Amino acid sequence: MVSEEQKRVLDPEQDAAALKALTHPLRIRLLGMLRQDGPATASELAVSTGESSASTSYHLRVLAKYAFVAEAEHRDGRERRWQAVHSVTSWSNKAMEASPGSRAWVSLSRRAQIEHLEASLARHEADIADGRLGQEWVEPSGINDLMPRLTPESLTELWEVLDRKLEQLTTRDAEDPRAAQVVFLTVGLPLAPRDPGAEADTSAPARTDAEDAS
Repeated sequence: MVSEEQKRVLDPEQDAAALKALTHPLRIRLLGMLRQDGPATASELAVSTGESSASTSYHLRVLAKYAFVAEAEHRDGRERRWQAVHSVTSWSNKAMEASPGSRAWVSLSRRAQIEHLEASLARHEADIADGRLGQEWVEPSGINDLMPRLTPESLTELWEVLDRKLEQLTTRDAEDPRAAQVVFLTVGLPLAPRDPGAEADTSAPARTDAEDAS
């Protein structure tokens, strides 16, 4: 579980420049890679992203300016290694509703999370297929697509229960050599009722009750 010290909580007023810095898609990607895979040099990140070393180096310096990344311990004296300062970027949805700019940033961030899920799914499937993950991970892995009816209070309680349970399990598994990094993306997006006479939403999937948990 992520402790408060590992969270970067952004305020739309005090951190306006930092929010703007994180609107660049490559910076979001670099920060995510450092959080997921650990410290790396600009050259290593350039290879992974298909960008030039000059580009990744520049964007890492911007992230460092706003305290998202910092220099890590160097393996040698030739090139800087960078690491993420925090494990999670967090914010108050209510505070972010204050301006169009901060609302747009939240929307961009959420879509980046969906892109991360797609990339993680492809990586998971390749790791299973190529034997980098054992078959014991096949059964518990999956994605749920559920549509429960909840009140605002119940949705808040669900987040709290998930946080407590994840903290419990993370603590329990901390020293277990079998533990692996798990991408655990949770989503709770209420939807307003649709007018029966409204046009069909062609962007929505044909089914929303699919479950792929086992």
